[in-house]
Amino acid sequence: MTNIFDLSGKVAIVTGANTGIGQGIAVALAEAGADIALVGRSIADETAALVRGAGRRAALIAADLATIEPVQAIVDQTIAELGRVDILVNNAGTIRRADAVDFSEEDWDAVIDTNLKSLFFLCQAAGRHMIARGSGKIINIASMLSFQGGIRVPSYTASKSGVAGLTKLLANEWAARGVNVNAIAPGYIATNNTAALQADETRNRQIMERIPAGRWGAPSDLGGAAVFLASSASDYVQGHILAVDGGWLAR
Repeated sequence: MTNIFDLSGKVAIVTGANTGIGQGIAVALAEAGADIALVGRSIADETAALVRGAGRRAALIAADLATIEPVQAIVDQTIAELGRVDILVNNAGTIRRADAVDFSEEDWDAVIDTNLKSLFFLCQAAGRHMIARGSGKIINIASMLSFQGGIRVPSYTASKSGVAGLTKLLANEWAARGVNVNAIAPGYIATNNTAALQADETRNRQIMERIPAGRWGAPSDLGGAAVFLASSASDYVQGHILAVDGGWLAR
């Protein structure tokens, strides 16, 4: 049974791999046997050291997914350095906060372009390669706001709702062609991006009271879900949004 989670010989692209969730997933996939192309706006040296420490190869790709310009180059460089693309993890994302009545077009476009537009076109570029080979695993990083509305984050909520929808659409189109497309929706994870929430005594208490597990998640908590969705253990899982949230949605 353990062999169905083995990723030996596989190659994964992980975007936003410098820190936090992207780093946690990249390390988990490497520990399961995959070589990793680490994509970030800056070079992910720390993550590369962790991947190599697990005995796997790491390719370092500097790319800003605020536009779709680097999308094809990410896939091409991964194939050139690591030989193939078996797994794509679309983790790179951004957020802007303001009341809906004041939200600017600039903040809307910045979030939608990174979180949704670039994600789709990277799925497309990797998907063409996977479809030609008849196999592949795509894991999109959704959000609690793929299910809920949130407040003061209109473009983020729209983008993550869109990620859930695109995940299902691509699964519908590509499942019969050997490509699994699913998503992980993280709950409240302790990363640099949530440092302000953790430091806010009132907001942190409110969040903790809502989480049945009684704690914030760690990036490593997402590793098992990522390995499952990247491995043959999930071959009949398609278009699913897997919440890893400590029970947040159950409340």
